Amino acid sequence: MPNTRIHLSANGPEFSRIALGLWRLDSWQLSTAKRLDFLQQAIALGITTIDHADIYGSEAPFGEALALAPSLRTKIEIITKCGIVWRDEKSLLRVTHYDTSRAHIIASLENSLRLLGTDYVDLLLIHRPDPLMQADEIAEAFQLLQRAGKVRHFGVSNFTPAQFDLLASRHKLTTNQIELSPLHLDSLHDGTLDQCQRLSISPIIWSALGGGRVFNEHSPRAERLRVTLAALGAEYGVSATTIVYAWLLQHPSKPVVLTGSGRVFALREAVAAIGLTLTREHWFAVWCASTGTAVP
Repeated sequence: MPNTRIHLSANGPEFSRIALGLWRLDSWQLSTAKRLDFLQQAIALGITTIDHADIYGSEAPFGEALALAPSLRTKIEIITKCGIVWRDEKSLLRVTHYDTSRAHIIASLENSLRLLGTDYVDLLLIHRPDPLMQADEIAEAFQLLQRAGKVRHFGVSNFTPAQFDLLASRHKLTTNQIELSPLHLDSLHDGTLDQCQRLSISPIIWSALGGGRVFNEHSPRAERLRVTLAALGAEYGVSATTIVYAWLLQHPSKPVVLTGSGRVFALREAVAAIGLTLTREHWFAVWCASTGTAVP
């Protein structure tokens, strides 16, 4: 049996290898009952880790669904993020900006708990690196929230290795949520995933399918990838989408990979990748299709 769960770090939370990303939840136009049914089907597939952010608009509709079956809280792990202050049409703000002050982190988390209908989250992430970030102040906010039992673990999202090291020098971090897909290879080569291995922490991967561009974009790069993925899918007897997830899960940093689809069959395609091991030649075939070159 493939290992469907993983500890993000030593003494860190245990998450499902495939996590459910809900940043599009509000656009899926599901009734509260259907949201609950979708969550239950995800859990039945072994997807128990649920990813939110304060700016996604997903926390309130998710909380409404969870309120219909509160006992599910003990069967899931909730991630949320804070630090982006979003300017919308109703806002008096001039620009979207970052705020990682102690007051903002605590206020954002308190609001997330209210919307989610829970008294704690399993993991709180700083959503983006803030040029005005004061590591000591963030650490103080984390310590206050942890002592209050409102957050169990902490991490970051989209941080460079240097930014990660700075905050980790003040407070234990359990993950870095980063972008990685066959169309976005930066973290393979910029030291981010090397750092994860060095620290024995599992990253969380977002935009696994490049926001759908892997299968929808009209570009030579995407077309090369589709040909390669389809051929590999035929060889392994799975969908091309499953090959993408297997390619990501195979990285030695042992990532958790987000799926952002509201369709159950797409969740099944992601879960089917757990335990599917590509040969090294096939793994590099995807890398070469993306870069358009042979390995050096």
